[in-house]
Amino acid sequence: MRANDDVHRRTLRMALTAIKLSEVEKGAALDENGIMAILQKEIKNRRESIQDAQRANRPDLIADNEAEIKVLEGYLPKPLSSEELTELARSVIAEVGATSPADMGKVMKVLLPRVQGKAPGDQVSLVVRSILQQSH
Repeated sequence: MRANDDVHRRTLRMALTAIKLSEVEKGAALDENGIMAILQKEIKNRRESIQDAQRANRPDLIADNEAEIKVLEGYLPKPLSSEELTELARSVIAEVGATSPADMGKVMKVLLPRVQGKAPGDQVSLVVRSILQQSH
């Protein structure tokens, strides 16, 4: 904040506000996974804002949101590559004995906590569904 980096300062204040709001709603301090989930949600919100700004032809808003995403991503663990995610999904599928898309819930229940903050849930879901459909 002392560096007068307005984007960084604004983004951190919004993230801290979202974290504090969540803590007040839950009545307890968030753990690391809870904070990562909020940061992921903030990134997702900004990506949605970018899509809206593209439809409205507002390059200024697109640039602002992209800069905020970069700041937020700096506070998250390094994302998994698609190969790493696929390998992890395959190991969990073998671990729980999943054989068809009907077993997707069992796989996701075990896999999501392991990839928390490292891969978005929709991407994880697509990879698991793809693997289960291929094996079926």
